[in-house]
Order: sequence, then C-alpha cells, then structure tokens
Amino acid sequence: MEVITSLDNKKIKELSKLLYKKYREIEGKFLVEGEHLVNEALKTGNLIEVIKTVDYEVDFNAKTTFVTYEVIKKLCSSVTPQKVIGVVKKLEEREIGNKILILDNLQDPGNLGTIIRSSVAFNVDTIVLSENSVDLYNDKAIRSSEGMIFYANIIKRNIDEFIDELHSLDYQVLGTRVTDGLNVKEMVTSKKIAIVMGNEGAGVRKEILDKCDKFLYIPMSSNCESLNVGVATSIILYELF
Repeated sequence: MEVITSLDNKKIKELSKLLYKKYREIEGKFLVEGEHLVNEALKTGNLIEVIKTVDYEVDFNAKTTFVTYEVIKKLCSSVTPQKVIGVVKKLEEREIGNKILILDNLQDPGNLGTIIRSSVAFNVDTIVLSENSVDLYNDKAIRSSEGMIFYANIIKRNIDEFIDELHSLDYQVLGTRVTDGLNVKEMVTSKKIAIVMGNEGAGVRKEILDKCDKFLYIPMSSNCESLNVGVATSIILYELF
C-alpha cells in the first residue's frame, strides 16, 4: 500500500487548490469531508476519488488514495479535520420544474446549507442563486446541507433576467417582505411558482421586488422583528409546497 506522507506531494498540492473557489471553478471539482458526505456523493454518482488515512477502516469501493493525518489536515477546512475526504465532481443542472426558489444575494454559507436541506425536504425543483450570492461549494454550505446538496438542482443566474424568463413561461413570482403582503398561510398559488428570498440584512432588492407578482409575509409575534432567512424560507416552503 502506497501512502502519501509529504505535504509537498504534487497530487496533494493540486487537491489543496480545491479549497479555493477560483480553482474549484477551473477544475469542476470540490472536496467534501467526513463519511456521511462521502457516502452521499457516492450514492448519487458524484464521487471521483476518496482520500483517507491508513487507520480509517471504512471501504467505499471507490478509487482511494492513502495519506497520513498531517497530509489530510492540509485538505480540510473544518476545525476538527476528518480522516476521510471525497473528491467530487461539480453538480450538473437539470430541468427547472414547477417549484422554484430564488435566492437574492444570500451571503451566509450556513444559511445556504439550511435552505438546500429544507428545499429537498419540501420538494423544491430548482434553487436559483443570484450571481453575487455565496459560493455553492463553500465548505460550510456543503456541511450545513447534510449531504442534501447532491439531491438538489441548483443553478446560478442573473435573477433579474431569469424572472423575466419565468414570466414569459407563465410562472407566478412571489416576493417576500417582513410585514407587507399576503399571509403565507392564506396564499393560493398557481401550479408554476417561484419564491424570492433575500439577503440576510437587506432582504430582496427593490428592483427584484418590482418584478414580483405578489408578496408574502409570515405572521408572528410582535415581540419578534424578523426571522433568520434559513428559518423563514423553511416555513414558507412548508406552507406552500
């Protein structure tokens, strides 16, 4: 069994570049950490290779490279490095379907991961990230999704233009506001629907709200000014989808 022990190994240097967005885009690959995420990548046909320490006993029946713990730490983003990493191909786009979630300038990777997880749970067909949203392949976003990233159809678009396309295809586009609009519990939707959720601090941009057909809000206690965007999105998806 050959074991890579050097941090200067050519392969390790190349893989470590995948910790950066620029190189993930160039290579069309990204890294996932831990047994659960590696298994999900394997089950969905996205796993390219496994990198693991010699003492890690789980066999994934996939191409495997053995390394020392010091080497695998170089490939990890988490505070407590895992003993197994998956090299994974970037996700392919599918048809957008009828139930669409649009995220306008979302910035927190943890929120993105939560939203991906809820979107899979509540049968969203496509998640659309605006061009200035957080990177889909950010390690925290992947971990927060609990592997659901491999089951979601996620695309990045100029959402101003994308909403125009949706209108031409007879989609109903619903914006979100904290208090103004229709109670989400009472909303009657069409078969083809797109929901727009906004930035953590600023919400949905005005120029995007101006393109929406109707607006939603979540009724809640006057003691609470607003909800985290991940929580708010989950509630809306549960109510509408």
